[in-house]
Amino acid sequence: MSYQVVSFNHKNCQLEEREKLAFPLESDKKEFLNKLTGFEFIQEAYIVSTCNRVEIVVATKDTFSSYHAILGLISLRSGLGFYQLREMDSRYDDKDAILHIFSVVSSLESIVIGESQITGQVKEAYRLSYGNKTAGKELNRVISYAVKCAAEVRNITNISRHPISIASVAVSQAHKIYGNNISGMTAIIVGAGEMGLIAAKNLLRLDCDILLIGRDKVKTEKIASDLGDNVRSDTIENLQKHLNRYRLLFSATSSREIIIKQHMLDNDEFDRVWFDMAIPRDIDDMDLNRIELFRIDDLKSISKENHSLKEEEANIAVDIVERYRDDFFKWLRALSIEPVIKAIRLQAKEAIESELTRAVNKKFVPKEYESNMKKMAEQMFNKFLHNATDNLRQCSAKTGSAKRVDAIKDIFEITTDDKNAKKYKSEHHTKGYK
Repeated sequence: MSYQVVSFNHKNCQLEEREKLAFPLESDKKEFLNKLTGFEFIQEAYIVSTCNRVEIVVATKDTFSSYHAILGLISLRSGLGFYQLREMDSRYDDKDAILHIFSVVSSLESIVIGESQITGQVKEAYRLSYGNKTAGKELNRVISYAVKCAAEVRNITNISRHPISIASVAVSQAHKIYGNNISGMTAIIVGAGEMGLIAAKNLLRLDCDILLIGRDKVKTEKIASDLGDNVRSDTIENLQKHLNRYRLLFSATSSREIIIKQHMLDNDEFDRVWFDMAIPRDIDDMDLNRIELFRIDDLKSISKENHSLKEEEANIAVDIVERYRDDFFKWLRALSIEPVIKAIRLQAKEAIESELTRAVNKKFVPKEYESNMKKMAEQMFNKFLHNATDNLRQCSAKTGSAKRVDAIKDIFEITTDDKNAKKYKSEHHTKGYK
């Protein structure tokens, strides 16, 4: 069994392409995961879909086949060509996959290094797949280790001492544009999700008033009330009215369609500063001179200063991530020997019972001695196997131990649940495309 990540992110994939690849709804993810795990060689999978990245993570028996299956399904879904996808993706297998996952969860691969959202986003991606019965223990092991790794990165380095996100970068840019005049301004926030809430909290610290706009009136009113007296709410149906009244806007919805279009503006009589933090985009291209529009990739360049300030801490974090990667595989190798040890001990127990039963039936051993003889034989075998099993555990934690473990399994004729993935490389599977 191997791990694999196919990643489309802000480093290798343009905004327009990431929009086509995005999974804005849970139902989209579930449908894709069901097709993906329909392949015989893919055991488990989860999808991370954020404004910066779309990543497919799988536990697979055959990395060659799973890679082509992933690209094939994504091509069918997005309309992008197979070879076009190959030009813009990043593929990670086994150790590289684990290193990448740990780096992502530790926020070393984010546009803004140290941002706090990604850990929760990856955990939620796994939870959704687990609830969909398309992820289980194999990927749970990875997520558990990744979260521990991210916690150590935060504790040992200063990389997250001042945690920020794309939303806070957007607010910081608005503050830079308006200076102290931002205090007392009213900012429209479209979308009451996590990104919108981060923007709202940062704007409130600058003494801004907030107009929170969402689709669900009751939910939006509740969130606005929780944020405080300087926040009021309205529904998306009244968005156009507010666009023509206020100049500062932050949009971060999960809509599949553009929700803010040029025809919604009645006038171009005052300057506007808008931030589109959504994937796919919320705001259409605007052919107006008095609108300054920032999109996700614009905020990437703004965050470069933050990147350089944290670069030294990031180098320390990379060492931590690499250590956790190595520890994870040591743990996996040690874990793989336990079924073998259990099987060896079971064989010894079965041999004791078989021979003791034969000895009693043949009158070699009196029936009343059977229980004591059994205990003595088990103690003898346990003592005999003690050093051998300890050596097996130590051996299994070392790189290159797989052949030794396989040899022991052959000697003792032990069959575990692991299957040889090589047979899949000569087969062509089509299950899952339909």
